[in-house]
Amino acid sequence: MKKLTLPGKISIAVVILCLSTLWFLPMWQIDLRAPQYPGGLSMKIWINDVKGDVDIINGLNHYIGMKTIHKKDFPEFIFLPTTMMIFMGLGLIVLLLNRKLYYYIWTGLFAFIGFFSFYDFYKWEYNYGHNLDPSAPIKIPDMSYTPPLFGYKKMLNFEALSQPDISGWFYISAGVIMVGISIYEYRKSHAK
Repeated sequence: MKKLTLPGKISIAVVILCLSTLWFLPMWQIDLRAPQYPGGLSMKIWINDVKGDVDIINGLNHYIGMKTIHKKDFPEFIFLPTTMMIFMGLGLIVLLLNRKLYYYIWTGLFAFIGFFSFYDFYKWEYNYGHNLDPSAPIKIPDMSYTPPLFGYKKMLNFEALSQPDISGWFYISAGVIMVGISIYEYRKSHAK
C-alpha cells in the first residue's frame, strides 16, 4: 500500500481542526422574517443543542399545530458528538498508519456521515412541517410548513432561510478538503 504524501498528512490535521469547531460554534441557522417580527427570529443548531428564539418560535408554531422544539427530543444531540469524536480519532489512526487506502476509506465514511445527517435533518423537518395537531387554532387545507433544508422558502407571511452557520461551513470545508486530497492522492499514485 502506498503512503500518503505530505499534503495528505497535513490535510488530516486541517480536517480535525475544522471539525473541532463543531463544539464551539453553531452548525446551522434558520432565520424567519415576517411583518410582525421586523428584526426576525433565529434558531441556531449546535452539535448538541438548539438555541436562539426557540421559545418564541414554539409559541408561534402552536397556532398552526406544529410540535414544539426541545433539546431532549433530538437523539442526534447525543450520537452526533460521539460520532464526530470517533471520526476525528480515526483520522489520527489514518495519520499514524500513513496509507492512502485508509485515507480513502476515511473520506468515504465522512461522506456517509454527511449524507446520513442531511437525510436525518430533512426527515425531521418533513415530519415537523407535516404532522400537525388537528386541534390547532389555525388550519389551512393542504398546507404544510416544512422549513427548507437549505435555502429560502415562503410559508404564509413568514420567509424562512436555512443555511450552514460558522462550524457548518468548516464541516463542509472539511469534506471538500478530504475529497480534493483523495483525488490528488489517487492521481499522484497513478501518474506516469
